Amino acid sequence: MDPNSVKSTLSNLAFGNVMAAAARDYQKELLTQGKAQASNSNNEEVDLDELMDDPELEKLHADRIAALKKEAEKREAMKRQGHGEYREITEGDFLGEVTGSEKVICHFYHHEFYRCKIVDKHLKTLAPKHLDTKFIKLDAENAPFFVTKLGIKTLPCVVLFRKGIATDRLVGFQDLGGKDDFSTKTLEIFLTKKGIISEKKDEEEDEYDESRRRSVRSSINIDSDSD
Repeated sequence: MDPNSVKSTLSNLAFGNVMAAAARDYQKELLTQGKAQASNSNNEEVDLDELMDDPELEKLHADRIAALKKEAEKREAMKRQGHGEYREITEGDFLGEVTGSEKVICHFYHHEFYRCKIVDKHLKTLAPKHLDTKFIKLDAENAPFFVTKLGIKTLPCVVLFRKGIATDRLVGFQDLGGKDDFSTKTLEIFLTKKGIISEKKDEEEDEYDESRRRSVRSSINIDSDSD
């Protein structure tokens, strides 16, 4: 037999034995890891079961559910009172609307005035965000009694009511920078400072407000052209 052939065969056998041993060791390692993971999983399941039986966590969960239910009921009650949307009312509805809610924003407008349309767009955006406050509008031409009673001489005029009493007002755009292209955010900040709406924790980003502002201007231009 060729000596070189013998050496090669012995070498191959030795290599094969080494690989076989390595394969056995690898399988043992996998089994060990699998058992460890199963043990950890069982421990985790036990921990979760213990947490689920924790009376303090159960109470927190129940309290959270109760709070959410109460908030949902409050929102539904507000909607039944006309909150959550920007609505037009008549002079006959006026007293009932402003005395029927704690906080009311009423826009006295003229349907041909460009600036009144700007106010409409912004208030329509804010109404769904601030459910605690009622947002309404009234055609000044069709409400001469209350226009005189409230001393309204310039339009647009946004009157702020608390418990049926006019506490403040926004006349024109002087308090909003004096320009037509103010943002919804600017008006929102003004109304928040007056205390007629509450400051929101989850404020919308400036980009969104800017987008809304461009949309408002675009819509107004279309309306003006059609007029």
